[in-house]
Amino acid sequence: MEVLTYSTVAVTLGLVVARPRIGPRFRVTPAMAALAGVAVLAAFGSVRLGDLAWAGKTMWRPLLGIVAIMLMTGVARRVGVLDGLADVVFRRAEGSPKKLFTLVFAFGALTAAVLNNDSAILLVTPLVVAAAKKRHPTLVVPLAFAVFLSAGVAPLIVSNPMNMVVASYAGIGFNEYAARMILPAIAGGLVTFAVIRFLFREALASAPKEVVTSAPPAKLTGSQRVVLVALLAVVLAYPIVSWFGGPVWIVAAAGAALLVVLGARAGHKPSAVVREEVHFDVLLFLVAVLVLSVGLRNVGVVDHLTRAYAGAAPARVGMLSAMGSAVLNNHPMANLNMLALAGSADARAVLAALIGGDLGPRLFPMGSLAGLLWLEMLRRAGVVIPVRRFVFIGAAATIPTLVVCLAVLL
Repeated sequence: MEVLTYSTVAVTLGLVVARPRIGPRFRVTPAMAALAGVAVLAAFGSVRLGDLAWAGKTMWRPLLGIVAIMLMTGVARRVGVLDGLADVVFRRAEGSPKKLFTLVFAFGALTAAVLNNDSAILLVTPLVVAAAKKRHPTLVVPLAFAVFLSAGVAPLIVSNPMNMVVASYAGIGFNEYAARMILPAIAGGLVTFAVIRFLFREALASAPKEVVTSAPPAKLTGSQRVVLVALLAVVLAYPIVSWFGGPVWIVAAAGAALLVVLGARAGHKPSAVVREEVHFDVLLFLVAVLVLSVGLRNVGVVDHLTRAYAGAAPARVGMLSAMGSAVLNNHPMANLNMLALAGSADARAVLAALIGGDLGPRLFPMGSLAGLLWLEMLRRAGVVIPVRRFVFIGAAATIPTLVVCLAVLL
């Protein structure tokens, strides 16, 4: 049974990473691969009906929050908030490559905090790359990495889908999470920025300064400003509602309903927003990966991980989590950490594991689905980043960042 479970999970992860085509039009999606893996494990008894029910019970609240964030992100994209902000960033740089690099990194970091890491990577990158090709062609790769690496440690629970799942399971509320993780997020962001600013110093120094025209200053439209204010109001409501004992997903759901209404006023039908912006394949993937992790628990993998974490300092937990996330992929590793640390009385161990899960995927392309999609997105835009370069820049930026983040974790 152990060999079957290990083999099934390994093949499933391979399919998730490769996303192979079957015929000219059909491609295996991560959700399909994960569901197929679950079906195999269920057929051979590695997971039982009770495991499926437990996964649904564990995931329903975080999934509601994730759906709400998808809707808010979708409305912001459709109304043009991110496009407008990207235009503002390029205008405010005043033609300076170095200033532009700084502003793009800050833009990516703020987007990751307010929406989530995947949104920052997958929505902001194409905007920045398209604008850079027109204004700073030699800076496309540095600016793409600035966006990708700006999405580091999630300062808020809602800033990373897996953090929502794990924190909810561990009983860590919004305010406790933020109080402990904002400092590592800021410190880690500063370290990452300093490293990549150094790595790309020659490209930034040699890039010609853009000729600034006398065009009117970039401004957000009325509907874009209203949606942006609503997003910020939701972010401010999270700690207030959490202080009074309310769940985060209710705030997110209310915020999503508000933004869908605002989107409708701007001409975007609610039915189209729900149909096109809620990625049900992602939701199925998250649940299926949790079930696969339960299958690994049933054959003793979690017991081995629990022993490795027993009595370990948070820094060690974070390092092991980062390595596992880089090699295994952050979604299954986060679930394994969640199960292995279920009995831990030290919230720092859980948060250290989350830090490792946030940063570890930057070491290897297969570490996260967002990283793989980012590389594919760049390739389709004509920007090819060799794996060796990805690993070099990712390791150079991630290793010192991980050390600093774990050191300042309260």
